Amino acid sequence: MAERLTGKPVADAMKDDLTKRVEALKAKGKNPKLGIIRVGARPDDLFYEGGAKKTCASIGMDVEVFEHPVDIDQESLSKAVTEVGNRKDIHGILMFAPLPAHIDEKKTKSLIPVEKDVDCLSSISAEQLFAGKTTGFPPCTPTACMDMLAHYNVPVKGKKCVVIGQGPVVGKPVSYLLLKAGADVTTIYLDTQGTLCVDELKLTDKGMEVAVHSTDKTTPDTCKQAEIIVAAAGFPRLVKANAASPGQTFIDVGINADPLNPGKYCGDVDYDAVEPIVARISPVPAGVGSVTTSVLCKHAIMACEKQG
Repeated sequence: MAERLTGKPVADAMKDDLTKRVEALKAKGKNPKLGIIRVGARPDDLFYEGGAKKTCASIGMDVEVFEHPVDIDQESLSKAVTEVGNRKDIHGILMFAPLPAHIDEKKTKSLIPVEKDVDCLSSISAEQLFAGKTTGFPPCTPTACMDMLAHYNVPVKGKKCVVIGQGPVVGKPVSYLLLKAGADVTTIYLDTQGTLCVDELKLTDKGMEVAVHSTDKTTPDTCKQAEIIVAAAGFPRLVKANAASPGQTFIDVGINADPLNPGKYCGDVDYDAVEPIVARISPVPAGVGSVTTSVLCKHAIMACEKQG
């Protein structure tokens, strides 16, 4: 039976540390504060917002929500985001996406100052991240993956890692963070033509680059050779037992409506099939997602510490 890598112990340990950091900042006359910008009232946004507010309260950090109607125009939203970004009392900013179709999302996200962009929302923040700069912050979910590996004492340096998925929110940034930690990273993804691609990545002075690109390798064989697998493709139960080997660690980032159990959720990994084979695996739910709001608060506190 595999070790179950649940998120609660990770989040609890982080909260203890974050509470002390908030207390230290307040002793210096600084009051760390997170600003949340929300357009409309999507249920998933409200759910995440509720979790963030609860986590902030548990560590003594302030949070303010800036809610806007779903029919807000571009000019009004741009002005509102700029105003939040200019406020000295707000150190970190989270803005929910996707934004309504009539809003220029890229333009709006770019209005968030890099030093306050605690979830790497803007393209400017992402470009700086992949170029190796330390001004901003990596996205919260990929950071949560790394925090989970560290908490459960899973070695990363020198290990063969496979990341399934190359999306801008999880796949690409978690690949970068693994490379930065000294891992050998291979990504598996579908390109815009629907071709299955396998890329071996490397870090250079220009940032993350592709060292070897292939369309011939098979997914199961590539996965079986890895020591750590991060599944972030967004497809329910995509990764089957034929991709697993004894001794592996699986981090499942997927959160999908479960086609076999209406009203419930499942990950990108076929948990019941893979769990008996591998050494460690994170469940869905109760895995990575449980750590994400703590990472969000951690980044806001770091932003406060940096901003002075």
